Amino acid sequence: MSSKKHFETEAIRNQMERSQFSEHSTPLYLTSSFVFDDAEDMRASFAEEKDKNLYSRFTNPNTTEFVNKMVAMENAESGYAFATGMAAIFSTFGALLESGDHIVSCRSVFGSTHTLFTKYLPKWNITNTYFKVDEADQIESLIQPNTKILYAETPTNPAVDILDLELLGKIAKKHNILLVIDNCFATPYLQKPIDFGADIVVHSATKLIDGQGRVLGGVVVGREELVREIYLFSRNTGPAMSPFNAWILSKSLETLAVRVDKHCDNALKVAEFLETHENVNRVKYPFLKSHPQYEVAKKQMKRGGNIIAFEVKGGVSAGRNFLNKIKICSLSANLGDTRTIVTHPASTTHSKLSEADRLEVSITDGLVRISVGLEHIDDIINDLYQALNT
Repeated sequence: MSSKKHFETEAIRNQMERSQFSEHSTPLYLTSSFVFDDAEDMRASFAEEKDKNLYSRFTNPNTTEFVNKMVAMENAESGYAFATGMAAIFSTFGALLESGDHIVSCRSVFGSTHTLFTKYLPKWNITNTYFKVDEADQIESLIQPNTKILYAETPTNPAVDILDLELLGKIAKKHNILLVIDNCFATPYLQKPIDFGADIVVHSATKLIDGQGRVLGGVVVGREELVREIYLFSRNTGPAMSPFNAWILSKSLETLAVRVDKHCDNALKVAEFLETHENVNRVKYPFLKSHPQYEVAKKQMKRGGNIIAFEVKGGVSAGRNFLNKIKICSLSANLGDTRTIVTHPASTTHSKLSEADRLEVSITDGLVRISVGLEHIDDIINDLYQALNT
């Protein structure tokens, strides 16, 4: 009989030690600092000869519990929690890169990550070269002597493309570079990039990890020696997660599996409905057989996730009209919520990009992204149906 706990059990039973009050549910530790027994205890703690909490910017019982769960779920060695997902991404690059280093990245990345690559990292002489989702065969030709990191998110935002993690892992290992994967859309419940060779995995915990639109958060997990560098960078620059948010997110992980299963059930039914609608040009969902990377998705993902991208016939005006007709679903920039959320990237989140730049990442004028929630499936589909037909 295996001693390894199942995912759901790890998410619920991986808790900090109980205090003298014998609480069943983990309490909040809303304290900025911690006390020491005497001068020697304080010296030894700061010298890291003892594993003690010093200051909540460094560690806190609540953040430690949340991180320990994420580490176990991702099959990682270590981790650190951040105030936001972008803090996690920036701190990873800030800690692991030096002036003169180079990144090879998929072009289909979150908008703020793109801005980081093109506007801010160049200030420190850190450069980047992009490859498109369908150009994975060209990655090796883009690797330079100073390439330090191969970076990708999969599924991608917002077009829900899939990159082959096994292929990326082999390329990174062959060229002795670090593979960093944004696993936000899949969560560790659906996909474990470390099993395919990733050295570091990052998350915006604001999304499905929380799952209820309550708090911001980010987390990095991966190889211990790499996370150690990220921790030291973050300890000195200050993007730490608050104890309250960590407490919320640790609780959220207890229901991650059941929530994501229901998200996936609903999303597949919504995707199948959209494929049959006359006012929809195309639908992209990882577990639809029509998805161009369907076989890759099936290989590396447990299920298809909760994000769907589809193209409304009629371009920008049709996309905006669709949003205006929505009655139940929310119009919001977030995703991974219990509530179904629809966005029209061409007129909102990616409106500042040129049409050519948008098309590079598969954002057509009529593209709509749906983050499918946990409402009754009939109500979700009925809302989409009436918005597409009016």
